[in-house]
Amino acid sequence: MKGRGKLSSKEDLRTKLRSKFIVIDGPDGCGKTTQCALLGRWLTEGGIDVEIFRDPGDTPIGENIRRILLNPEHIKMDVRTEVLLYMAARAQLWAEKIAPVLQANKCVILDRWLSSTCAYQGYAGSLGIERIIKLAENCLERVWPDLTIILDIDIGTASQRLNRQLDRMEQKGSNYHQKVRQGFLELARRQGGFVVVDASSDIETVHRKVVSAVEEMS
Repeated sequence: MKGRGKLSSKEDLRTKLRSKFIVIDGPDGCGKTTQCALLGRWLTEGGIDVEIFRDPGDTPIGENIRRILLNPEHIKMDVRTEVLLYMAARAQLWAEKIAPVLQANKCVILDRWLSSTCAYQGYAGSLGIERIIKLAENCLERVWPDLTIILDIDIGTASQRLNRQLDRMEQKGSNYHQKVRQGFLELARRQGGFVVVDASSDIETVHRKVVSAVEEMS
């Protein structure tokens, strides 16, 4: 991919990103999975040890929970059940994958984290963001990453990008997903360590903004 920026100070960034936990999150169709991969490649090219995971998933337990959560057949699943399943998968991912990688002084890039539960179940699902955070504080070893990048996109553009069979969460309708977007923006306004990136541009432009957010993180 052409036009990718160079690390301004490779050694400084290597030092800064040791054991750092970075999350890329946002509404369905925002391009977070693509941007996680691009950021991982960019960091690797700069000599930075990095691992990429997805939440929920990337452990045998987490992948089984993911299948339950996203299966369109489970239309009767209550929002509280969603929250508890996401938290369970998250706790397992932390113990089995994320914590060992951070302890090895590597950087972790994660596709979704607690910010998603705050936006989907807390805000759009009406359980309340504070209620979700309180639950997370009681059941997760670590609640917030060092940096959360929210890829913001309007619902119309996002839906056009989802050119595949939709999972159970994606099928919840435009009103729900508009609330999800609002939930992410509300969380970013009230929580430290968040950066909002306009994800409506082309992939390379968004990538440069993501890289800039990582370079500027404290």
